[in-house]
Amino acid sequence: MQTIIRLPQVKQRTGLSRSTIYSLIKVGQFKAPISLGARAVGWLESDVWGFIEARVKASRKA
Repeated sequence: MQTIIRLPQVKQRTGLSRSTIYSLIKVGQFKAPISLGARAVGWLESDVWGFIEARVKASRKA
């Protein structure tokens, strides 16, 4: 089952600000949100964990 999380949870889990998240989306380094309605978006929790895991791997590889 997929879980959709909202921006406050994404910010808490990644430690990134709203502007940083949207900047990363713009350059293709963070998955775009899913539309939940006219003025609501969310992210798949699995996509957020994938981003975090990739960052951990990249930082420990160096």
